[in-house]
Amino acid sequence: MLFALLGFTQKFPGLALTPPMGWNSWNYFACDVSEDLIKEAADAMVSSGMKDAGYVYINIDDCWHGERDSLGFIHPDPEHFPSGMKALADYVHSKGLKLGIYSDAGWTTCAGRPGSRGHEYQDAMQYAKWGIDYLKYDWCDTEGLKAEGAYLTIRDALYAAGRPIVLSICEWGNDDPWLWAKDIGHLWRTTGDIYHCFDCVIDHGTWNQWGVLQILDQRDNDLLRQSAGPGHWNDPDMMEVGNGMSVSEDRTHFSMWCMLAAPLIAGNDIRDMTPEVKEILTNREAIAIDQDSLGIQGFRYDVRDSVEIWFKPLSEGDWAMCLMNRTTTPKNIEFNWDEEKVVDDYFDYEAQFDKITYKLRNVWTHKDVGSTTEKLGEVLPGHDVLMLRLTPVR
Repeated sequence: MLFALLGFTQKFPGLALTPPMGWNSWNYFACDVSEDLIKEAADAMVSSGMKDAGYVYINIDDCWHGERDSLGFIHPDPEHFPSGMKALADYVHSKGLKLGIYSDAGWTTCAGRPGSRGHEYQDAMQYAKWGIDYLKYDWCDTEGLKAEGAYLTIRDALYAAGRPIVLSICEWGNDDPWLWAKDIGHLWRTTGDIYHCFDCVIDHGTWNQWGVLQILDQRDNDLLRQSAGPGHWNDPDMMEVGNGMSVSEDRTHFSMWCMLAAPLIAGNDIRDMTPEVKEILTNREAIAIDQDSLGIQGFRYDVRDSVEIWFKPLSEGDWAMCLMNRTTTPKNIEFNWDEEKVVDDYFDYEAQFDKITYKLRNVWTHKDVGSTTEKLGEVLPGHDVLMLRLTPVR
């Protein structure tokens, strides 16, 4: 607080040192949010095992807003949040979880509720008073604003309010936030909105929603990964696991978000999950790849007959490898370790398969599957992945 009063402003340090993990209401519930839903989501996060797997944030997206009072302070919708946000935050905190909220840099939110433009410091004070831990800050109705300046304003407002709050920048990557947002937010959206399909584009006329493959293809990953690391992450949007794709597509979606060191923000109804969806969302071996302390985003090594080969350097000399079949047709895959030169030029890591033997662990079957002394050969089903953790044999 003293630094803010003296004019020194920054984002809160020490937050999001690994990609944030949690749940958000928008993908499944849209505007149908209430304090009862949020409490039930918090309960489900605990009972499902998600909390034990590392999920911590319960995030309310758009449509929680009521009106501003005569002094300009925002209040929650009294019909849907009759107990108020402070009581709701207390409930979520009592479960060992954290509460996130949503606002917008413009005059209104994307759903037409009051935005924060002109009220940034008031809103930050209100969030701190309520006990909010995470703010997703959107980019609708922002005519005349420059993204970097608008997000600097809310960053400074949050810091001045004095409560550590993770700032999630959501301007869809339109103004290249990976070039300027590292010292402003803890994560930033890199793409437009996701949709619960593996390979599609949903055209809304003035804007589109994107399937999993389209999200992966939308930006230059080699450029993006240079900006990511502890406390500052690329965000390819919330997950659609459990919202209608096949089990293999959900598994692939989750695997690729882990390879990207992406925030793992579930977007399904976690109160009612199939065993398969729960298993995907709570796979600790996959989550460990996402949450690795090295904090390096994975990279696409090669594409062979529509199978993408990705690698991700991990701590203590380990690597993650993911082979993704983009098509619906099963593909034969072979990988002769001794003939491959896997190098992360930007972060200066090299696998050195010709000098180091790695044991292989299948992340989804939870089984050891040999080592790099033998050529890898598999049949990879359509829209599925083979995800391996490689550990040096010492």
